[in-house]
Amino acid sequence: MVLKYPFVTEKATMMLEGGNKLQFIVQRNATKQDIKRELESTFEQKVAEVRTMMTMKGEKKAIVKFADEKAAEEFLSRLGIM
Repeated sequence: MVLKYPFVTEKATMMLEGGNKLQFIVQRNATKQDIKRELESTFEQKVAEVRTMMTMKGEKKAIVKFADEKAAEEFLSRLGIM
């Protein structure tokens, strides 16, 4: 399992509303292709873009943009966050 958990903050919520993007904390050794593959198989939606970065706490964070405009909101509602 590459994904650990969704990263939900006020800034992440603004990215969701404005850019159809979700943030996830992932394993440190996960590649962009691993993240994309797991998200597409888990949620059955096309991923348009994956960007990764390291947080100040030493965790790896992935910012994922989906091809479908409503996919990000649907995922958060499936997970019970929104």
